[in-house]
Amino acid sequence: MSSGEERTVGERGQVTLPKGIRERLGIEGGDEVVVREADGKVVIEKPVTREELAAGYRATAERTREVAEEMEHTSSEADDYLGDAPEW
Repeated sequence: MSSGEERTVGERGQVTLPKGIRERLGIEGGDEVVVREADGKVVIEKPVTREELAAGYRATAERTREVAEEMEHTSSEADDYLGDAPEW
């Protein structure tokens, strides 16, 4: 059983989102939401904004640069310790 508020679906399939949920999630009249089915449940969520998506890509790119720098240092240490790899 769900711990959320029960709502009645209108004849046209409309449901009003509870005010507390709208306020906590920053959903206002006119905003778009994503409605999907997941494991037999109806899920309503705010879509990812372009700004959030761009921030995620920037964070991933930065982490990729950091890992590449770490690997470059590690590879240099390995070369110093093991010497040059043979040309097979």
